[in-house]
Formats: sequence, structure tokens, C-alpha cells
Amino acid sequence: MVLGRFFGRDPLKEPARALYESVVLQARQPMFYDRCGVPDSVDGRFDLIVLHAFLVMNRLKKEPQRSSNLSQALFDLLFMDMDLSLREMGVGDVGVGTRIKTMVQAFYGRISAYESGLKEGDAALKAALERNLFGTTEASPAQLDAIAVYAKTVAAELAGQDMEQLLQGHVVFPALPEDLPGSGTAA
Repeated sequence: MVLGRFFGRDPLKEPARALYESVVLQARQPMFYDRCGVPDSVDGRFDLIVLHAFLVMNRLKKEPQRSSNLSQALFDLLFMDMDLSLREMGVGDVGVGTRIKTMVQAFYGRISAYESGLKEGDAALKAALERNLFGTTEASPAQLDAIAVYAKTVAAELAGQDMEQLLQGHVVFPALPEDLPGSGTAA
């Protein structure tokens, strides 16, 4: 693998890119913003990408000996894309480094909170989502319930997905339910 990177052929590049593209595509679903009240802002979009990246990485870490390098490649790609996005938004070189450092710290904090939330149950998961995903706005209890149900559903679905498929970059997120609790008006 090191030689592959040295000579320009990284076997993890394509699977990581495919996983990342799936994460971003899922995080861009209008339902999260229109019906679940996630802020349609730079922060809200970042937080939805982080939530979905966490869910994929959480699945990958169930077999770390096989997937830790792919998980790292996914992380690296996520923050290379964030770097590029900040530059496209006009943030200067000095500002990009500072913002990326802050985003990485936020990422690790959210990962820890979401891991604890999935382990400790609904109250902990909802608190983590409210603090992070809805940090700049106030979600209704029904919207918070909807996102918590969604996160648990995705975690359960990903747990059943074939690791070989994931290692090849194929992830399938469950269909977004049309009748999510709280899918009425935004907060």
C-alpha cells in the first residue's frame, strides 16, 4: 500500500471516493432541511456530512484490521473536500488552516457524542444531535425524534451490510421514510 501511494496508485482512493460521494449525496437529501429542520447552511450541511460519515466509519470499525485504512482514507478525503470548499468560498490560506483545524476538532467531538448516543440510548443520542446537528437552531421534539430514529435505522442497516461491499466503496443508505415523525413544518 505504501508503494502504491509512492508510485501514484492508491488502492483506497476509489473506494474512499465512492463512500464519500454516497455520504455527501445522502446528506444533501432535501428532506433533512425541509422536513426535519436541519439548518440549510454551511454548518448544517457540514454536520449532516459528519453524521453520515460517522455512521459509515462506525460500521467500518467493527472490523478494524480490514477497514481502518479505508476509514482513514474517507476521513482524509472529507477534509480535503472541506479545504477545497473553504477555498472556493474565498477563505484565504491562513484562514483555511485555522478553519480546518476547528472542523477536525468538531468532527472528533461529534464522533464521540454520536458513539455514546448510540450506545447509551435515545436520550443521549437526541442530546448529541440537538447539540451538534441543530446547534444553530432549535428543533422541535418531533424533528429531533425523526433524526434520532433515522440515525438508529441507518446504523442498524449498515451493520447488516456486507463488509466486502463496503471495502469496495459500496454503501447503501436506507430509503428516507415519507412518514417520519415530525416531518411537518420546520422549527
